[in-house]
Amino acid sequence: MFKKILVANRGEIALRVIRTCKEMNIKTVAIYSVADKDSLHVRFADEAVCIGPAASSDSYLNIPRIIAAAEITNANAIHPGYGFLAENAKFAKICEENDIKFIGPSAAMIIGMGNKANAKKIMRKAGVPTIPGSRDIISSPEEGMRLANKIGYPIMLKATAGGGGKGMRLVMNEEEFINKWNIAQQEAISFFSNGDIYLEKFIEAPRHIEIQIAGDQFGNACHLSERDCSIQRRHQKLVEETPSPFMTDRLRKIMGVAAIKATKAINYEGVGTVEFLVDKNRDFYFMEMNTRIQVEHPVTEEVINYDLIKEQIKIAAGIPISGKNYFPEKHAIECRINAEDPEKNFRPSPGKIDVLHIPGGHGVRVDTHVYAGYTIPQHYDSMIAKLIVSARTREEAVKKMRRALSEFVIEGIKTTIPFHSQLMENKDFQDGVYTTKFMNNFKIK
Repeated sequence: MFKKILVANRGEIALRVIRTCKEMNIKTVAIYSVADKDSLHVRFADEAVCIGPAASSDSYLNIPRIIAAAEITNANAIHPGYGFLAENAKFAKICEENDIKFIGPSAAMIIGMGNKANAKKIMRKAGVPTIPGSRDIISSPEEGMRLANKIGYPIMLKATAGGGGKGMRLVMNEEEFINKWNIAQQEAISFFSNGDIYLEKFIEAPRHIEIQIAGDQFGNACHLSERDCSIQRRHQKLVEETPSPFMTDRLRKIMGVAAIKATKAINYEGVGTVEFLVDKNRDFYFMEMNTRIQVEHPVTEEVINYDLIKEQIKIAAGIPISGKNYFPEKHAIECRINAEDPEKNFRPSPGKIDVLHIPGGHGVRVDTHVYAGYTIPQHYDSMIAKLIVSARTREEAVKKMRRALSEFVIEGIKTTIPFHSQLMENKDFQDGVYTTKFMNNFKIK
């Protein structure tokens, strides 16, 4: 087992990893930017190293400084968390070259799944259902238009190196194609330095359902059932739950088998998710594979009593997984609490937290790095907490979430707590009747 792990991230996920490391008697190193010097992950790690100014490019994305921090502290492993360098093949490779264990898949695995067009090709070969579309990168908009006319509009243009909704554009007809192509490509170049585009048939009003998976160094793989991530805004998840209210026992079994096929197709090592779109007929299609821990991993942990960060570390240390597939024993819901103003189109709201009261009680969990007096930097993602509840049934979980939100007090900034409270009162949500288009018609009061 590792003696010391450097956590190459910030905020709640850095603190989450540090907590599990302490429980495993592993020493931890926090890295931080100047803007994060007062963050809790810095305070609770055994050691902390400042790696640069506030800008991510000069700190949390600065590979040489992170490697140097690991070397001067004698860390023999790095946990990347999610975001930043978590799915950066170059970083994984450099860790390997410096004899530092990257807690995640190999560079080759990240590359294989990071290129969305290549990932689809691998999945088709493995027998996993994929969305109709281009089999490779599209060489020109003219080629794309020919294929779009063949499979039928609407179609979705996607950056092959994309993520988080960047480099994606919905095209409803041929007249829109060239303009949307140019926008998607320029956005892809701007965010990923890679303008390669592929296209897929647009599945209208689907559910976004992901299967949590784990694979070890010995070829073993298992799944830990599904999470429904369909409540989204601009392709960014807002609420996640498990089990999905749309799922049937038969569909859960079939999708679990498909996820295992996907995992074994690349001999995957680590924890991750296989993401699917599921249409109204419950036909499902592979969308992508995320080769990292997910923001929403706690909802799975709460329903199967399973520490996914601990499993990540054990896999990286060469310990075999159980190989058992897990299924939800309870129901859990997660609300992402962001420093945003829902009444002003979710505009970011950085600043100082004057008052903070965190909810508690049976079946309530809060993952956060903030406290009263903490100043939220403007330089990073606006998520400041995750509120997770678990109960015997979905109805009880919704009621518990409603109660927990009413106790969650954050003053000094705007947050998405009022939005989530309103969502819990929505009849369609209460009935589990929603798709990825839910937010299009949701009116914030």
